[in-house]
Amino acid sequence: MTVRPLRRRALALAAAVPFTGLATRPTAALAADWPDRPIRVIVPFAAGGASDILARAIAPRLSETLRQPVLVDNRPGAGGTLGADLVAKAPPDGHTVLLSDVAAWTISPSLYPKLPYQAKDLAPVINLAVFAHILIAPPNGAVGSVAQLLAQERAQPGRLSVASSGNGTSTHLTAEMFNAVTGARLVHVPYKGGGAALADVMGGQVPLMFIGTPPAMPLIAGGKLRALAVTTSRRMSALPNVPTVAESGVPGFESIAAQGVFAPAGTPREVIARLNAEIARILAQPDMQERLTALGAEPIRNDPAQFGEWLGAESVKWSRVVRDSGAKPD
Repeated sequence: MTVRPLRRRALALAAAVPFTGLATRPTAALAADWPDRPIRVIVPFAAGGASDILARAIAPRLSETLRQPVLVDNRPGAGGTLGADLVAKAPPDGHTVLLSDVAAWTISPSLYPKLPYQAKDLAPVINLAVFAHILIAPPNGAVGSVAQLLAQERAQPGRLSVASSGNGTSTHLTAEMFNAVTGARLVHVPYKGGGAALADVMGGQVPLMFIGTPPAMPLIAGGKLRALAVTTSRRMSALPNVPTVAESGVPGFESIAAQGVFAPAGTPREVIARLNAEIARILAQPDMQERLTALGAEPIRNDPAQFGEWLGAESVKWSRVVRDSGAKPD
């Protein structure tokens, strides 16, 4: 999967977006003692989704490096905003961080009119990886392609439903983008995490879902899910026989997901820089690279400022999707 050209365009588009998430006050003394107790990684979704998979892969290695326990704490609810708000309001000392779909930063502020935090309350640490969404269906479901999906929608508008890992997530907004571009009326069925949604799609309770590659790839390989299309501009090397949504009759359609780490705004720059460096080192390890590739993800390992610029560009794009689609949280 090739995403670097998109990333360069996103950085260029975001050049005018200010990034002020890091602390500016002297914090050398605090940073020198960090970490002096366990670090809690808040995952704002239930177990089984992309955020949870990455958190549990990174946490034990980060614990070894930092010589403190690194604990994964799942706090699902409200499309990831409950966990994000918990981190936004946590002490800015580097002992509580968020590992999440970047929708918590790029989508939720536009989608939720009464969001209890603002994007600037979460300081970007590192973009862990970017990956496609895959349009999936049950292995023996009635929908076997995008063309069949659109034909069924034309015949019986609003009959098909589409699961998501929660209101406001990239899986939700990708479905809304699909509806807006195609004129389809897929009925949104939100879950409190990717794992529960995937289980119902596999069981045939919900016929469709856009899902990030990490949780989907093993299930597709095992024949438990059918991949109908991918949302990148080019086919994935890991799924060479699966067409893109764009080549399946929806020209120009593209949606790329990302997972990132965030800290409360005001966290010392030195702490954020060390977190960035240590996580980047973990992502560069050969076995981790292989694992991410198998999951259809591309590691990014950018610095906090680059991540902040990219987030700015993505927030502009997704705020337009929210406005144009009329998407609302339940």
